[in-house]
Amino acid sequence: MTKSASRSAGEGGDVVAFLGPHGTFTHAAVDRYFGPDAEKLSVPGIDDVFVEVEAGRARYGVVPVENSTEGAVNNTQDCLTDTSLNIIAEVIIPIEHNFLLRYDAEPAKVSRILSHRQSLAQCRRWLKTYWPQVPTHEVSSNAEAARQASEDPSVAAIAGERAASLYGLKIETRQIQDQRNNSTRFLVLAQTLTHPTGRDKTSILVYTENKPGALFRVLEPFEKQQVSLTRIEARPARDSIWDYVFFIDFEGHRDDPAVQKVFTQLQGRAVKIKNLGSYPMALSLSGESA
Repeated sequence: MTKSASRSAGEGGDVVAFLGPHGTFTHAAVDRYFGPDAEKLSVPGIDDVFVEVEAGRARYGVVPVENSTEGAVNNTQDCLTDTSLNIIAEVIIPIEHNFLLRYDAEPAKVSRILSHRQSLAQCRRWLKTYWPQVPTHEVSSNAEAARQASEDPSVAAIAGERAASLYGLKIETRQIQDQRNNSTRFLVLAQTLTHPTGRDKTSILVYTENKPGALFRVLEPFEKQQVSLTRIEARPARDSIWDYVFFIDFEGHRDDPAVQKVFTQLQGRAVKIKNLGSYPMALSLSGESA
C-alpha cells in the first residue's frame, strides 16, 4: 500500500487506532501517514491498539517500535510475537521534547515532573542538570503528562509542541532531549498485505534454540542471497525458557525471489519463523530510505 493510498483510505472513514490521548507523538505519526482528517481512535495502551485492529473496530493501528536514542519499545515487540496483524508501513518522526508548565505555574514550586518512560530516559542528562531535586514519574504517554500538568500548577510535563497546544501549556524550555537527532520509528498495522513497490523492507521473527552458532546459521542465508539487514535484535522467547527470538528487518519484499530463497534456506535452521509483513521503506530525516 502506498502512502497516498493510505491517506485516501483514512479520509474515507476508516478508523486508525493509536496510543493516545491526542497530542502524543503516535498521534503525530498518524497525521503524517494518513493525513489530519483521518478518523482516529485514541486508546490508552499499545496492547489496545493491537486489540482494536484485530477485533475489526479499527482498520489500521499505529504503534512506536524503536527510538534512535533508547532502542526498542518492548511492549510493541511483545505484541508483535502474538498478533496476526501485518506491518504495512513505517513512519519516522523527529522527536523534540519540551518542558511544559501551566501559564500560571511558578517553576520554583514544581514538585513533580511527568512523562512517558522513554521520554524521561531521552531527557535524563538535562533533568539531572537542571532539575536534580524534583522527582520524575512515569505516566502512560506524554500527552497524559500534559493533561495532568494542565490541571495542577505544581506538575511539569515533558512532551511535544502539539501536546502543549492541545492542553494550553507554555513551553518553559524547548528541545530538552539529550540527543538532538532523536527520532522514533512507528509501524502501521492492518489485517491486509502489501504489494511490492521496489523499495521495500520485511520484518520477521526467528525463534532459535540456545545453541552455539544459532545466530550464525540464521544470518548465513542473508549473506548468501546478498539481502541486506537493516536491524537485528534478540530477546528471550516468552514461551520457552532459555530460547531466543530474533527481530530481524531486512531490505526486500516477501515476494522478491532473493527473499523467498532466504525463507527456504531458513527452514531447518530455526525453530519457528514468523513473517510480520513487507512494506515500503520510510524516508529518514535526511530524505534517504531508512
